[in-house]
Amino acid sequence: MKVLLLGKTPSPLTPIVAGKADKIIEASEPIDERFVRRVNCDVAISYGYRHIVRQPVLDLMHRRIINLHISCLPWNRGADPNLWSFLEDTPKGVSIHYVDAGVDTGDLIAQRHITFDMEAGETLASTYDRLSREILDLFTAVWPVIARGDVAGIPQPPGGSVHRKRDKERYRPLLVDGWHTPVSLLAGKALGDGETNEQAAG
Repeated sequence: MKVLLLGKTPSPLTPIVAGKADKIIEASEPIDERFVRRVNCDVAISYGYRHIVRQPVLDLMHRRIINLHISCLPWNRGADPNLWSFLEDTPKGVSIHYVDAGVDTGDLIAQRHITFDMEAGETLASTYDRLSREILDLFTAVWPVIARGDVAGIPQPPGGSVHRKRDKERYRPLLVDGWHTPVSLLAGKALGDGETNEQAAG
């Protein structure tokens, strides 16, 4: 099996997929259909990948591109999912899903709900670190099944939310200590403020 890992390099996924992969290719830059044809991979795994996968690539790799996202989908699709889960007081967790033409809208492969103790001094940094560990642990558990091609995936529930990078600018003053800001100071601060989740999703 030839596996393409999309995201930062070296990829933290490499040790996980190594046992099932004959060859691993890592890429952090945008890919196109010519690249995909050249590497001829069996499956692509995206984690922390900063680029949109365009339709020609999706057509070539139909249901063979999988994304790891640190939110409880359908909540907090898109950018800064951990931040928004506190600002909007939405469910928290990690999700593994197929990539389609939408923003984190593909069928779910696996998901894990996570709770945080708001009074335990948790920060954006500490909660992000926890989510990062959880998504790698979840991927480790389901990778053998994914590698066998046994996962059909299930549609995401209706509703949820999606955010762009620029959406957080209006709340930047709340980040009094950057990513070390206690999440207790952020809880629910975006509720009822401006456009609704469904409007943002449109």
